[in-house]
Amino acid sequence: MNAVVLTSSGLETQTVPTPTPAAGEVRIALSAAALNHRDQYIRDGKYAKIQLPCVLGSDGCGVVDMAPDEASHLLGQRVVIDPSFDWGTNPAAQGPHFSILGMPRQGTFAEYVCVPWQNVHLAPSHLTDAEAAALPLAGLTAYRAIMVQGAVKRGDVVLVTGIGGGVATMVLQFALAAGATVWVTSGSDAKLERARELGARGGANYHVDTWTADLANAVSGFDCIVDSVGGDLVNDLTGLARAGGRIVFYGTSRGSVPSLNLHRIYWKQLHLVGSTMGTPDDFRAMLDVVRQHQLRPVVDSVYTLAQAEQAFDRMKQSEQLGKIVISCN
Repeated sequence: MNAVVLTSSGLETQTVPTPTPAAGEVRIALSAAALNHRDQYIRDGKYAKIQLPCVLGSDGCGVVDMAPDEASHLLGQRVVIDPSFDWGTNPAAQGPHFSILGMPRQGTFAEYVCVPWQNVHLAPSHLTDAEAAALPLAGLTAYRAIMVQGAVKRGDVVLVTGIGGGVATMVLQFALAAGATVWVTSGSDAKLERARELGARGGANYHVDTWTADLANAVSGFDCIVDSVGGDLVNDLTGLARAGGRIVFYGTSRGSVPSLNLHRIYWKQLHLVGSTMGTPDDFRAMLDVVRQHQLRPVVDSVYTLAQAEQAFDRMKQSEQLGKIVISCN
């Protein structure tokens, strides 16, 4: 089969053996896969315990073509893959054996992939293959951040930072589905406008010096802020949060916080919460919300397996709004 393999020399499209499922696994003939920042971090050597060579890719949609007896009901079905493996028994946080599909386990940038059948779910019927492939990791991460850790409810006012990425865009959609009013930030006016088209009330460009003051003048405080940026912006976020509000972090693209204003955190009685991926129950609940509200992940662009390096470069330059998808067949 054809696959995109990350080697010590970089990304290579290679012909590799078609996998055979182990006991308890199904094989999926993939139609589409999607990129995540995780893939780019691994490509850049900025991820823990990298094992090469490896087929990257955590997201995928396709049809089950081999299955054990206990999963025979999945044969011929169009499915998506829950990319969280071995979460553990504690729903509050992942256990020591937790891993994510696509390194060290061979991932979805290929024509076929094998995964445990318990990680396979019917794809929402209203989604195209590209949209379904764009859903799993971003949808799971966004759902847990906004609905579980952020506990957003109808009437809340929410701020989503860094709109444009796949997770942030899904956070916007889930928050709207929950009945919240949503504001966003971005370094791109075009992305802010697209977010408004998707339902955001408004936004601020963080390259403008007055962006925090502009948001503070527009909103009397945010009940929940969902952030993937971190770095020196965190103190700005604690200033924008309403007293008793929640700030949920699922990434740190700008690195660690150089100096944290603890006084503001305890005086405003803020809740700072971390969020990573999600449990199997979170994944099922996420799919239920997607079906109920007919949500559609935003697809930025579609590339072939042979164009994978171009797709990665687009992500590295942060040019996308929504998910970058790779067609696998």
